[in-house]
Amino acid sequence: MEKEIPLTEAVYYILLAVRKPNHGYGIIQEVEQLTGGRVTLGAGTLYGAIQTLQKKGWIQIYSVDTESRKKKEYLITDSGKEVFCEETLRLRELLKNAELMGE
Repeated sequence: MEKEIPLTEAVYYILLAVRKPNHGYGIIQEVEQLTGGRVTLGAGTLYGAIQTLQKKGWIQIYSVDTESRKKKEYLITDSGKEVFCEETLRLRELLKNAELMGE
């Protein structure tokens, strides 16, 4: 597992956005909202990451809307949750140590 982290910021936010079923445009909107516009995912970045995350087994297709240009919804898998939790713990440790040093 450790070789899988650290995650890129984009991957971290994508995994966060698919904790419930979400489609591509919904992921883009949620990430932008969560970060106050600081992180904006382009379609190419998002769909490239989605393909990689599916190959790793971290997300799966939840549903396909055949009436709406085959819009797909994605959902995090158990192994995706595990990686996400490991990364969250790593980030918490970083923050805790910075606070201990007075930052």
